[in-house]
Amino acid sequence: MGAVAGTAVRAAVLVLPAGRAVSNRRGSALSAATAWPLARALVRAGRPEGLVAHVVHYRYRGWNGNHAHPAEDAAWAAEEIVRRYGDVPLCLVGIDMGARAALRAGGHPAVNSVAAIAPWLPRGQEPDPVKHLAGRHVLMVHGTNDVTSDPELSYRLAERVKKVNPNVCRFEVHSDGHFLHQHRPEVLALTADFTLGTLCDRALSRPVVDALAAPPPLGLRMPLAAGFGRHLRTKV
Repeated sequence: MGAVAGTAVRAAVLVLPAGRAVSNRRGSALSAATAWPLARALVRAGRPEGLVAHVVHYRYRGWNGNHAHPAEDAAWAAEEIVRRYGDVPLCLVGIDMGARAALRAGGHPAVNSVAAIAPWLPRGQEPDPVKHLAGRHVLMVHGTNDVTSDPELSYRLAERVKKVNPNVCRFEVHSDGHFLHQHRPEVLALTADFTLGTLCDRALSRPVVDALAAPPPLGLRMPLAAGFGRHLRTKV
């Protein structure tokens, strides 16, 4: 679990990288490396509030069915945050398979909020549990042209979470694919806005406030506007 730190730690983020459906090979250093730009961007944005970010290195590359190894690793990492920093607010930020792991581990007592970017949700499986997310702030972001993980599945999951927790919003990135490369600055800015708003008492942007307040489907199909967050210094 590598770290990027600002000043004295008053809030923490765990960034959970992508992975594979099935693999017992050791966690990929390359996959973890792709999460570092996001971690660094969040620390830059949250340095005045004493934000620290860690990237979680998985034991295994795969989700591996009912083992849900990345979710177990996320829960272990949350315990490490408590051990290292004490009672600081924590946000889990996941990408792809890491987004599913963040949602699964979001019930840990240390977790204040969860940001799931392009969550990997396989078809044909039992619906993921949601009751443990009550009391957390939850953000989902998904590209409408994602052919790797069906955005409709994340919408249905967001609907289910909304029934047990009003503090849920979901943004759609129109015309973008799985890793949201076309709108990367906007996704970074949205993630920073949500993370710092839920951890550090910064005012959330109007689109996030509106999305949290709106009933389904509006608050769960909020379009992410081009140029969102240009005032936030989140570029890498």
